[in-house]
Amino acid sequence: MSQTVRTRPAGSGQSLNEAYDTALLDLDGVVYAGGSAIAHAVESLGTARSGGMHLAYVTNNALRTPDAVAAHLTELGVPAEASDVITSAQAVARLISEQVPAKARVLVIGGEGLRVALRERGLEPVESAEDEPVAVVQGYGGPELAWGRFAEACYAIARGVPWFASNTDLTIPSARGIAPGNGAAVEVVRIATGAEPQVAGKPLPPMHRETILRTGAERPLVVGDRLDTDIEGAFNGDVDSLLVLTGVTDGAQLLAAPPQHRPTYVDADLRGLLTGQPEIEEAGEGFGCGGWTATAGGERLELEGEGEAIDGLRALCAAAWTAAGDGKCELDGGKALARLGL
Repeated sequence: MSQTVRTRPAGSGQSLNEAYDTALLDLDGVVYAGGSAIAHAVESLGTARSGGMHLAYVTNNALRTPDAVAAHLTELGVPAEASDVITSAQAVARLISEQVPAKARVLVIGGEGLRVALRERGLEPVESAEDEPVAVVQGYGGPELAWGRFAEACYAIARGVPWFASNTDLTIPSARGIAPGNGAAVEVVRIATGAEPQVAGKPLPPMHRETILRTGAERPLVVGDRLDTDIEGAFNGDVDSLLVLTGVTDGAQLLAAPPQHRPTYVDADLRGLLTGQPEIEEAGEGFGCGGWTATAGGERLELEGEGEAIDGLRALCAAAWTAAGDGKCELDGGKALARLGL
C-alpha cells in the first residue's frame, strides 16, 4: 500500500465524534485496565454516544465472549450490546472457517471466547490433539492457562495440522501492570514446533475486515493505546486513528514511531474524542503547538515554551517524525519529555 508519510499529528476543526461516524475502540488500556474503567472513559463515551457516534469495541483479547465484554462495559457505566463487540476470536474463527470443511473439529488453546466464536461459524471446538482436529487455534487464555495446553497444540501441529492464532500481542495491560499476552504464549509453541501460525488480530487485515463487516462503518476512527496493533491496524486499513496515552505506549515510543505506527491524532485520554485537534504549525526551523515549540537538533529534540503537556508532545512528534522521514527517529527526546512529565 502506498501512503503519504505522516510527519505530524493532524488537526481537526470539528470534534472527532462529529467528524467520524464510528469509533472503533480498543478495550484494554483505552476503556479499562483490569476490571476498572480508565479515568474519563465512561463520561467521554457516554457523551460521544449521545451525540450520535456509533461506538464499537474492538479487542485482540480472545478470552471473553462478546456477551461477557458487553456485560462488563455495562457494569462500568458504558452501556453496550454483544453486537457492539468485535474480538480477534471472531476474526480468527472466520479465517479458519474459510479454509476447513463445515462442522470441522478445531483444537482450542485458549478461553471461552474462542469456543463461542468457532461455534458461531459452525465449527466444533475440541480439547485434545487425539480428537482428530483439522486446525489448532490459540488465543489468550488468561493467567490460569495450564502449560499442558501448549503441549496439546504442539502434538497436533507436529502431525501437520494448520495452526492459527487470534493475535500476537506480546503483552496485555492489567490492574497490576503489564502482563504476558497471547503473543508470548504463541512464542512458546513456535519455539517448540518451528511452525508459523496464521494470525487474524490487529494489525492484520482479517481483523479490520471483521470489524467493517460487523459495524458497517463508513467514516471509522480507530482509537487505541498500542502503536503496533491499533495504530498499525488503522494504517493497514487506510483509516484514521487516535492514540490515547492511557495504556502501554509512552512518549519515547511515540516519538520514535516509524510511519506505520504514527497516529493521525494524539491525546491524553478519551476526552480527545469530544474535542477538535489543534493544528501544528511550522515555527522557524521547528514546529509549534499550544505555546510550545519543538525542534530537532543534531543529537536531541529540543522543546521551548509552556502550556498543556499534550500540546508539547504533539509538537515533539512533528519535529521527530519530520526528522525521521520514512524511518525511526533516533534523536534523544528524554529531556524534552521530562519537561512535560512524560
